[in-house]
Amino acid sequence: MKRSLFALVALFALSVQAAELSFKVKCKYLNLPISQQESRRRLLFQAKGVDDLSVVARLSAAPEYWVFKDLTAYKGKTLTLTFEGDEKALLLVYQADTIRDASTMYREEYRPQFHFSSRRGWLNDPNGCIWHDGLYHLYYQHNPFEREWENMTWGHATSPDLLHWTEQAPVLFPDTLGTMYSGSAVFDKDNTSGFGTKKNPPLVYAYTADRSEKEVQCIAYSLDGGMTLHKYEGNPVIDSHDKWQTHDTRDPRLFWWPPSNSPLKGEDKSSLPLREGWGGSGWWVLVLNERNGHSIYTSDNLKDWTYQSHVNGFWECPDLFPLAVDGNPSDVRWVMYGASNTYMIGSFDGKVFTPESGKHRFSTGAIYAAQTFNDVPDGRRIQIGWANFDHRGMPFRGQMLLPTELTLRTTKDGVRLVSKPIKEVASLLKPLYSCDKALNEQEANAALRTLSNSPLKGEKQKASPLRGGLEGSGLHLHATLNLTYATSAGLKLDGQTLIDYDLNRNTLNGQFYSPQDPTSLSLTMDIYIDRTSVEVFIDDGLYNYSMERKKSLGTPQNPAPKGFEFWGSDINVTNIQLDAVKSIWD
Repeated sequence: MKRSLFALVALFALSVQAAELSFKVKCKYLNLPISQQESRRRLLFQAKGVDDLSVVARLSAAPEYWVFKDLTAYKGKTLTLTFEGDEKALLLVYQADTIRDASTMYREEYRPQFHFSSRRGWLNDPNGCIWHDGLYHLYYQHNPFEREWENMTWGHATSPDLLHWTEQAPVLFPDTLGTMYSGSAVFDKDNTSGFGTKKNPPLVYAYTADRSEKEVQCIAYSLDGGMTLHKYEGNPVIDSHDKWQTHDTRDPRLFWWPPSNSPLKGEDKSSLPLREGWGGSGWWVLVLNERNGHSIYTSDNLKDWTYQSHVNGFWECPDLFPLAVDGNPSDVRWVMYGASNTYMIGSFDGKVFTPESGKHRFSTGAIYAAQTFNDVPDGRRIQIGWANFDHRGMPFRGQMLLPTELTLRTTKDGVRLVSKPIKEVASLLKPLYSCDKALNEQEANAALRTLSNSPLKGEKQKASPLRGGLEGSGLHLHATLNLTYATSAGLKLDGQTLIDYDLNRNTLNGQFYSPQDPTSLSLTMDIYIDRTSVEVFIDDGLYNYSMERKKSLGTPQNPAPKGFEFWGSDINVTNIQLDAVKSIWD
């Protein structure tokens, strides 16, 4: 709907001079017109009593899509926007109590249906992952102003079950120290930081502020359960630029080093012997990626940090945590990893990590910058990672992958990290087809194609979830592929290769993989297929990988086959279970 200048004046009570717009904030959102065809120009938000916010934006008088800014902090104030670009684009900006195009949100053609993605804008690394007071908090690197990387801010979403997410207002915005890079969160239950009180202890956050000359580490805290963050006035708390002579010092990872291995009162003694955040005479640990690896710092109050040690061989986004081997609480090892999901197994004494095994890799493909959640109530170590998928022209870009539970398992190659989708994912599955008997290649493909060409009960005659189109639900396929020759075999969907297993070379989609029985002719797969992503878990989580789901391959003259297609020389398929995956969005 076109808006006249008179309507804009009435709505904003604005006064325009050059590319400046002033208005009293009466609504919840500011809607901004964006086009990727425009160059980025400086956009400044100013209001009395609120920190100035300077970003770059592609405001356009001919928008491709709209983004929004939450105006809660500006309510009742006079907000002034200054834009170093087209004044006509600035005049299209308007406030409202609804987000522009909200009626289509989560229903877009390429919107992930069971993976988290932000309503608008760019998303990357998960930050501040923590469970607190009944909710999982997922913060993330976010550009609210367009679908490409820039203006790094902390987005925020909450969930009761790690599946169904509610996006909240962003919590950390760029400031004079720089843009807001990755970090983590802890519950300071004993108020060691002094940011809260005994009755209302704070959540405390460590994050990196990035600017051109260097990166420094900062602290923020929340007294309202993680919804609002306040930056510590003594920031930065770590400035190690001169020590390392590098710009790259970032992504602080916080946890509590406990003073003993005794179970908590009333706690099951089979729980992990090392826990985070329950007070006592321990100290805080911060793991920081610096130049060529991960450094370890310690503190009594989350403000004053002492350097302790360094481990070479990692890049970005550190994590460090304990896991019991095969669930045995008397055999606990520590796992250190970086952004690419390579990891070492070793011991940790609260100040020094000593590797005993590694580097290993349990996950490949699209996953990057994964982080585990602190304080999960049942003690599980749950990880979530980012995938940089394009989403093909949508007003958003990037998604999180499925949350997975990490465990340590004894294998033929030694103790290794295992990753499986969390048990809660089962609640999204709706059975479509199962078969216990062995089917040869032709029988398996015929069964799945027959199902894919038949609408579900009560469904209109349209593309079903199995046709490879985007109209239906996601899919989960469990199956065991059995070879009889030491050659390649695998699985395609709409012509895209999901599994390519070469038994002779022991490669799986080009990566070396050897089953626990090195003479095995079988490969078991769990595959989760969303509108723009595919995640594959092999042999009960011993190896997993992710990829972008491609549009149907082929040409109009020679189209690719629709649906699933097993292939190989004299293969059979057993234990087939096919499920629809319900959408997480209301």
